[in-house]
Amino acid sequence: MRLRNAPLARIAFVVSAFVSLSACEQNSFVAPPPPKVEVAPPVQRAVTRYLDATGNTAPIQTVDLVARVQGFLQAINYQDGSLVKAGTTLFTIEPETYKLKLEQAQAAEVGAQATLKQAELDFKRQTDLVQRQAVSQATLDTSTSTRDNAQASLQQAQVNTRIAAVNYGYTNVAAPFDGIVSNHLVSIGELVGVTSPTQLATIVQLDPIYVNFNVNEQDVQRVRDEARRRGLTVNELRQLPVEVGLQTETGFPHKGKLDYISPTLNQSTGTLAVRGVFANPDRTLLPGFYVRVRVPFEKQDKALLVPDVAIGSDQAGRYVLVVNSENVVEQRKVTTGPLDQGLRVIESGLKPDDRIVTAGLLRAIPGQKVDPQVQKADAAPTAAK
Repeated sequence: MRLRNAPLARIAFVVSAFVSLSACEQNSFVAPPPPKVEVAPPVQRAVTRYLDATGNTAPIQTVDLVARVQGFLQAINYQDGSLVKAGTTLFTIEPETYKLKLEQAQAAEVGAQATLKQAELDFKRQTDLVQRQAVSQATLDTSTSTRDNAQASLQQAQVNTRIAAVNYGYTNVAAPFDGIVSNHLVSIGELVGVTSPTQLATIVQLDPIYVNFNVNEQDVQRVRDEARRRGLTVNELRQLPVEVGLQTETGFPHKGKLDYISPTLNQSTGTLAVRGVFANPDRTLLPGFYVRVRVPFEKQDKALLVPDVAIGSDQAGRYVLVVNSENVVEQRKVTTGPLDQGLRVIESGLKPDDRIVTAGLLRAIPGQKVDPQVQKADAAPTAAK
């Protein structure tokens, strides 16, 4: 009997041990801890709002230098592409002929002055004789007419002298302002100004320089609303600073100011033409460059900013993940603004004391608890962990 009951006893022991072990394993199971995520409050600081645009540079003044009198080109007095000062003689056109014509006109003027002087003396004598009834009134009338004709002849001679002086001045083609002169288009000894003004070269002023750009209708309304809020006049609005950067430059190193705002919008493009003026002493900006333009028009004292990597998007728009007071993740819809020093401005949807998930975004699931690790928002991570 003992031998037959031994296997049964062993089986009962094994079953009892298995049940006991299973019970122990079930009682020792512990749920995993909430995942750790990095959170930070939004940065709160003053932010300047800008209008961003793309523009192109243009010279303030550009003039075609032309020959206004006929003659052979006698001299070219500059190097092609050189910077010249206003009044510098650039071309000389056969001045001798026009100098002689000026001297001829001056001599005719001197003769007209002498004739008028003689006519005035005769008029005075005839006037005295008429008063003494020594000559007839007809003689006085003839003397008066001679004097008036002499006066008219002198005026004509004076005009001829001025015309001759102007034409003589045209033989020297001078720079009308400081600028860069292009290559000459004619050669020494060539006949110019035969039937019409002959272009000799072009001069361009590079300092200062214009930047032309367009502002869309929505931005125009924003600027107008801000100007109305701040009580700015049109003249004060035209003094707003403008910043420009070339395509190969970092940031906006060139500083200028608004110079012109078109009174009407372009109906075909829905934009407003705007122009800025910039000092350009080293001629870094050349006409025709495409440039990046921004115009500061508003300053917000307490803007909220978050790292760009903390912002997600779905079909409903942009959002951030927020950890509430119970350490539960919430998805918060936000309206975003421009970047400012590496952080994104949040227009609406956040409060200053919100805790934004900035790293561990894949572990932060809306509706579930997390273990938040507080960081600084301005130490923005480069990617979600």
